[in-house]
Amino acid sequence: MKVGVVRETYPGEHRVALVPNSVPALSKLGLEVLLEPGAGQAAGYLDQEYIAKGAHIAGSRAEVFEQADLILQVRCLGANQEQGKLDLAACRSAHTVIGCCDPLGAPEYAHEMANTGVRVFAMELMPRISRAQSMDVLSSMATLAGYKAVLMAASLLPKMFPMMMTAAGTITPAKVFVIGAGVAGLQAIASARKLGAVVQAYDVRPAEEEQCESQRAKFVEMELASESSEGAGGYAKQMDEDFYRRQRELMARVVAENDVVITTAAIPGKKSPVLVTKEMVEKMQHGSVIVDLAAERGGNCELTEADQQVVHQGVTIFGPTNLPSTLAYHASQMYSNNICTFLKLMAKNGQLNINKEDEIIAGTLVAEAGQVVHPTLRKLLNMDPVPSPTPAP
Repeated sequence: MKVGVVRETYPGEHRVALVPNSVPALSKLGLEVLLEPGAGQAAGYLDQEYIAKGAHIAGSRAEVFEQADLILQVRCLGANQEQGKLDLAACRSAHTVIGCCDPLGAPEYAHEMANTGVRVFAMELMPRISRAQSMDVLSSMATLAGYKAVLMAASLLPKMFPMMMTAAGTITPAKVFVIGAGVAGLQAIASARKLGAVVQAYDVRPAEEEQCESQRAKFVEMELASESSEGAGGYAKQMDEDFYRRQRELMARVVAENDVVITTAAIPGKKSPVLVTKEMVEKMQHGSVIVDLAAERGGNCELTEADQQVVHQGVTIFGPTNLPSTLAYHASQMYSNNICTFLKLMAKNGQLNINKEDEIIAGTLVAEAGQVVHPTLRKLLNMDPVPSPTPAP
């Protein structure tokens, strides 16, 4: 089988789905790598590096789609809604496409891909089980987002993060409040602590208190009934508006006393809950900074505008939607490792073995043989469940 790697076409996307050091691993599986010219250049990987590792460079993007059996992308249609449609005409039923396609947020695009006959695996649907940790793209990218969010906050804040004792006097440390203690939040806590900030953290899931404290952050206690706040796979569950209203009331004081607020509360496929209101922002000290990592789905701050810096009464609110792309070299390396581990589960002797009894394969399979097959997506699209195969007589 030939594995095709194409250049990402989403605006501002610099990652690549496969890095040169991953090529030998695929070769051992009997897979041949075919690369669109310049596919890895924006991430810092040149064609010559791929060639040195055994990959072949195609003449064009069209040639990759013509010759490859398996297409690897960072953003497939769904996660690349405008430019991604240009690839639909090149898709054929013999293709298997692996990448991120925002299936829960944009299931209609999964339906469009299914109509071409291609088999589609969505990496965002990777089950959160121990066996799949090395394939968990969301966790990989969230780690980078949490790290970079702290660096951006530090660059925007007109203060230093660490305490310093100098001849000119003592500098008090900055105060950072991290809302949401998932992968991104925990990395933000760790990064802020390394820079010397005093860190507080909060998560709607009570079980996260221990993890926050292990990163030397003070966990903010709030008197809220949150026993049902954790959904399937360990993700935060969407709560009702009364819960969020009470949460905002309790959180207002904590937000006001911090120099930096980093919000990470996102629910897969849902609009991000508003946790920081305009009134809360107005009570923050002049020069304070909010970095909203939930901006892609509306944001946790009421004033967030996606990919924009908004200044409201002296407080800067920044809502980046694709921070991993700003660290494209290592983001691509981590994504590539996730993809290769996933392929090792399926590829043998140059062929794919789609074992639907495996919960990792079944959990990420979106479309096959002309139809959407993932139960959750069929429900979102108001489709009947896929009928069970009739047993042989």
